[in-house]
Amino acid sequence: MRSRKRVASLLAISVVAGALMFGVLATAAQAALRHFDGTVVSKDGAAKTFKITTQGGSKVTLKVNGTTGFERIAGGFSGLKIGMAIQVDAAQTNAGLVAKKVEPQSSGGGGESGGGSHGGGGDDGPNHT
Repeated sequence: MRSRKRVASLLAISVVAGALMFGVLATAAQAALRHFDGTVVSKDGAAKTFKITTQGGSKVTLKVNGTTGFERIAGGFSGLKIGMAIQVDAAQTNAGLVAKKVEPQSSGGGGESGGGSHGGGGDDGPNHT
């Protein structure tokens, strides 16, 4: 009887530890996303990459794959045009930055820079470039 209680206690501890670990991993994956506001300066169809100049002046190369979502850009990757102002959410991988979501920058109005679906205003946190 005593060993059953011990096994049950160990099982409960394992389940709780597993749930906590899942929460930590899910938070780390979410934190890995970076947000960029910028202008498309080049595109390489063969390599499935595009380069933007961010509002801060940095040049960033982003890859696209089958899971990249294009919102309000007709034609997806082929609809990206040089000079287009876009917002990109990207994940850092071993192969570089991979775009997860790409959409045109919206003019949020109200005098705040970067308005639209990302809340506008000055700074959206440490991953906003």
